[in-house]
Amino acid sequence: MASHIHDLIIIGGGPGGLTAGIYAQRAALDTLLIEKGAPGGQVNNSDEVENWPGMVKINGAELALNLARHAQSYGLEPMAREVVCVQPGIEFHEVCLDEGPPLRTHAVILATGGSPRKLGIPGEEEYYGKGVSYCAVCDGFFFRNKKVVVVGGGDSAAEEALYLAKITERVQIVHRRDELRAGRILQQRLAREPKIEIVWSSVLTSINANSAGVNGIDVRNLETGVKSKIPVDGVFIFVGFNPNNKLVPAGTKMSVKGYVITDEKCVTSIPGIYAVGDLREKYARQIVTAAADGCVAALAAAHYVEAKKTSL
Repeated sequence: MASHIHDLIIIGGGPGGLTAGIYAQRAALDTLLIEKGAPGGQVNNSDEVENWPGMVKINGAELALNLARHAQSYGLEPMAREVVCVQPGIEFHEVCLDEGPPLRTHAVILATGGSPRKLGIPGEEEYYGKGVSYCAVCDGFFFRNKKVVVVGGGDSAAEEALYLAKITERVQIVHRRDELRAGRILQQRLAREPKIEIVWSSVLTSINANSAGVNGIDVRNLETGVKSKIPVDGVFIFVGFNPNNKLVPAGTKMSVKGYVITDEKCVTSIPGIYAVGDLREKYARQIVTAAADGCVAALAAAHYVEAKKTSL
């Protein structure tokens, strides 16, 4: 007897995946959402979200919970498992789990997001969890009244620096350029915060530690070549994200940076497989655009599945 074939399997439970789940349930698709971690994805690590429409300010974990509850209100119950591969097919696609037989589905939405980009310098891997962090909300508490450095110049780096300024004694932002990429409002807030200092046109060359953990960094000025040492207790790195693309099937069209290339319906080069959120090549990667992708992909998948069933 042939195994059950789902209409749609969504891989990833961030804002894109959960929104896709909401719209898929509203379209009466037989939908399964698989998420190995906490529903909400990276948004759980945000202290405050100020760019979600309709909410002047909301805690990231609260927003994640709201999205999950909304999806569950339509009967969508996420499966807490790990997906190890997606195998495209003509009649159906297969989603392989860490254990058990593969799941069959007519359509797949890849909503696997991204992971923090690493600096690739000495001490970064060795002292992760011992003073090196990629999440101020997760680890900031451990650096209360201590000196920390934030690496990066975008919105995430600015937001995390402002959060850390509430907790720590001093925050230094090390940025490789002579101006920040963060939005104007965030830059104004940084300028008003007396605990924050910016080290311009500089990069970290190593992270140093003793038996107690991180105790300093080596920095090189890119304009002068001058090297210096800065004593710090913690290093928070926010230099972007890399797409989590290991589940993207072979033959899928991708950019040189590893993002999946889609059309305006989030359709990949493989029929019936969609990519949304931070995995997808696009201009802006924000919570709201991930949610929009999820909506579009689910509606497109519903149309695809209906047309496929009609032709059988």
